[in-house]
Amino acid sequence: MRRTDRYVVTGANSLWQLYQTVPFSKVARNFIVLQMARYTPFIPWKNWMYRRFLGMEVGNRTAFALKAMPDVMFPEKITLGANSIVGYNTTILTHEYLTKEYRLGEVVIGSDVMIGANCTILPGVAIGDGAVIGAGSLVHKDVAPGSVMGGNPLRPLGKGEVHD
Repeated sequence: MRRTDRYVVTGANSLWQLYQTVPFSKVARNFIVLQMARYTPFIPWKNWMYRRFLGMEVGNRTAFALKAMPDVMFPEKITLGANSIVGYNTTILTHEYLTKEYRLGEVVIGSDVMIGANCTILPGVAIGDGAVIGAGSLVHKDVAPGSVMGGNPLRPLGKGEVHD
């Protein structure tokens, strides 16, 4: 079950009302920082930018691959443990703008987690320590520690080990 806060809107769809929910200046600054970080080959610089400018909690030795995309609107709602990998072109969302409402939810990713390339992680989910997410997966629900999950819809693919 995803944990999101729901906010009903009236009139135009919620994306048309974007700058009533998050300041334009924040989105513009976050966009610039994210684009610089997405293409830098230096992992420590990426993590520093994410922590310093976006307010993300990023554990030691966690690595974001090239073009990984944390949420541009609310990146401060993302927490990653130590020694995890976020694969190439993976998107981590903490918001959903729908026609009649928008939703916000934290994303918590544990330590020693491996997230494959081209995944999408939806708001309000937690991925437990030592979990493995297969490439191209849609993470729409919580993932237990040590699980090996993949696909769309997300399903168990096997059993992993939690590393000390």
